[in-house]
Amino acid sequence: MNTDLEKYYSLLDIFGAERISYHPSDKVDYSRDMWPRLAIQLRRGERLEEPDFIVWPMSSDEISKLLVLANKKNFPVIPFGAGSGVCGGAIGLSGAVICDMKKMDKMVDINVQSMLARVQTGVIGENFERELNRRGFTLGHFPSSIYCATVGGFLAMRSAGQASTKYGKIEDMVASLQAVFPDGTIITTKTVPHKATGPDINSLLLGSEGALAIITEVTLKIKPLPEARKFLSYTFGSIKSGLEAIREFMQEGVKPAIVRLYDETDTALTMNALGYEDVAGCLLMVIPEGREKIVELESEIVNKICVKSGGKDRGERASKHWLEHRYAISYRQSPILSSPKMILDTIEVVSLWRDIVPLYESMKSAIEPHATVMAHFSHAYPEGISIYFTVMTSAEGDEVKSYDDIWKAAMTACLKSGGVISHHHGIGRLKVQWLKAELGEGYKLLTILKKGLDPNNILNPGVLGLGE
Repeated sequence: MNTDLEKYYSLLDIFGAERISYHPSDKVDYSRDMWPRLAIQLRRGERLEEPDFIVWPMSSDEISKLLVLANKKNFPVIPFGAGSGVCGGAIGLSGAVICDMKKMDKMVDINVQSMLARVQTGVIGENFERELNRRGFTLGHFPSSIYCATVGGFLAMRSAGQASTKYGKIEDMVASLQAVFPDGTIITTKTVPHKATGPDINSLLLGSEGALAIITEVTLKIKPLPEARKFLSYTFGSIKSGLEAIREFMQEGVKPAIVRLYDETDTALTMNALGYEDVAGCLLMVIPEGREKIVELESEIVNKICVKSGGKDRGERASKHWLEHRYAISYRQSPILSSPKMILDTIEVVSLWRDIVPLYESMKSAIEPHATVMAHFSHAYPEGISIYFTVMTSAEGDEVKSYDDIWKAAMTACLKSGGVISHHHGIGRLKVQWLKAELGEGYKLLTILKKGLDPNNILNPGVLGLGE
């Protein structure tokens, strides 16, 4: 029997005809995520690898059966959320079966007493947040991709929402999870506040990008909807003085939902868009939210520290405008990437306060010979803060080489300056060589886990450099 036909009939027994596709257009759609390098290759007329089939499971049991079959027939399985990742974490390898999780989108349970929500991981982030809002709660997780990313994608990449300074990253919200290992074994971890029962299995699977398991359900910590919110905006004479103000109020125990400091280039663009004529310096936006009395107190502390540090009070306008349009920028990138020779990407790193200014300066200097670069600082913590660079250029020669040169310069500078190569976008296939350099001997643990859990290299081979 034809190998593809044999595979189809085997999948048919698990999913039925209505939840399997081998249509050419679906194969193209599932050949990539939003990694700009792949978009550039398509723009140049290159054809990407395509999967054999796409399936849509509706339960952990079906996924278990799929993985048992994959081991028996020796074909790769690629977990797929909504394809919004930007590092090549979900691409359609030749011969692979794409496991699209979006039909597993149920809200399983809300435990109001313990403030926990159990949900299947195929749900789109915005849909989940709206359902929580309807019941008076919030997850507090607002990545720019919230309209086109799944909860499972958040977990796979260890994502950070725009309000992570107050609510934490996604890993800070996880109480327990259910996952299917590569051999088809289903595991469910216990839902408790904290435990000391050996190494944390949740943490081992979070950020593994579908290489170690497929996470099918998660129990997440939720919060009441905020009853009050303040909008604060300041401009500082330098990045250094703005960062110092953030460090000081973070270490005072203030945890605003939003903290965003723009460098001079990014500030000029933002302030010009708002119609300000005086655009010099660096714009800081701070949005505390929560209980009204706490918001008032946090706002007083932030204002006092910012003014003392040389910040010029700009009122509410900039922060309010940002909140109203905070997802828009992510949806303006496609036309740029569709233009001939254009390169556009974002690079997010993180470090301690003592290293943050040298890291910014080093990476900016390294990128500038290759592209126009601007940055903002967000996701602030008492210990440090992340930097989010935006790079754009019109390549004169080979666009793929130009793209690779930008990343090589940026990642090399990051590692030399004490930064961590990803704060929330993950690794995928883009950053593998620098992941190995960053983890050093620690990378052996990942390879041991991969070989032990997935000896046949079934799950998402190549992501994180595992199974290559």
